[in-house]
Amino acid sequence: MNLLKRIYRKLKGHQPTDEEKSKYLCDKIRNGGGIVGNNVDILASNIDMGEPYLIHIGNNVTLTGVKLLTHDACLYKTTGYTRVGKVHIGNDVFVGWGSIILPNVTIGNNVVIGAGSVVAKDIPDNSVVVGNPCRVIGTYDALVAKNLEAMKTGVVEDKLPSEIMQDKEAIERFIKAEKGYIK
Repeated sequence: MNLLKRIYRKLKGHQPTDEEKSKYLCDKIRNGGGIVGNNVDILASNIDMGEPYLIHIGNNVTLTGVKLLTHDACLYKTTGYTRVGKVHIGNDVFVGWGSIILPNVTIGNNVVIGAGSVVAKDIPDNSVVVGNPCRVIGTYDALVAKNLEAMKTGVVEDKLPSEIMQDKEAIERFIKAEKGYIK
């Protein structure tokens, strides 16, 4: 399969990898006066580049399919102005697919934001949040502890998804267990 992908890419021309796209977005924010820490992945996300200087992203952050806004133009036709606000994302943050981060919010350190959440207010450190609008449902520490405990008896594969696709026994273990952990 990888050979077919490489041939397709050669025929179609170079298609940037997720890593290249992420680096491009991080560099664009930095070049616009924003701050982006180390080990940041911005995957399939839409970042408001109108005011990149209002964006601060800490270390060890992953944004997956996220819409990040630094402006709100709801009153533009009435007032002629667009309201803008900072977005500050702390260290060790994961934001799930389809989430929206609105302007003028601070997301603390050690935070998980569930898929499809709308972040319209500040999120404290060590939180797990979900929903629209999002609400705190637990702590980051409790989430980590719960999953480390589940890994002791659950299905754990030290393989990438593409490797598991080639391993029928691993696939069967996941189907039987209905959930598990992969690299």
